[in-house]
Amino acid sequence: MTTLADVSLNQVVQIDEMALDNDLKHRMQDLGMIVGSKVAVVNHSGDNGIILLHNTRLALSQSLLKKILVKDLTEAQQSWISLDQLKVGEQGTVVNVHGSGAIKRRLMDMGLTKGTEIKVVKLAPLGDPMELRIRGYELSLRKNESEMIVVAKEAE
Repeated sequence: MTTLADVSLNQVVQIDEMALDNDLKHRMQDLGMIVGSKVAVVNHSGDNGIILLHNTRLALSQSLLKKILVKDLTEAQQSWISLDQLKVGEQGTVVNVHGSGAIKRRLMDMGLTKGTEIKVVKLAPLGDPMELRIRGYELSLRKNESEMIVVAKEAE
């Protein structure tokens, strides 16, 4: 069995079983972590793994990650990354827009909503800003804005 501690960064998996005591299992369920949920480990920070679950990033200890059993979603490996990590010519689908208030609203008003296809057209010489093709038009975003957008990268 594969645990959440064993999966590659940004690989999307589904929670299969949580080998936790009842109190801890209820806490995780309160956070939205239930059997069947899609999650991705997006970073490691010290002894913690940062996971993306629904609209939230959670920091969980490695010992806790080892108690959460997961399974692959599909044969084709899907991965979630922030938009700023895509290279020219690569494309993906918006999974989530982070941020809050006016910034999140502005990004969504520009058409960056869940399920939208995005393609990176150009990058400035230093990588900031980036030009995207979205919904039939060209959009330029700063790197700090594109970091807030999580995309499912299309398999090559």
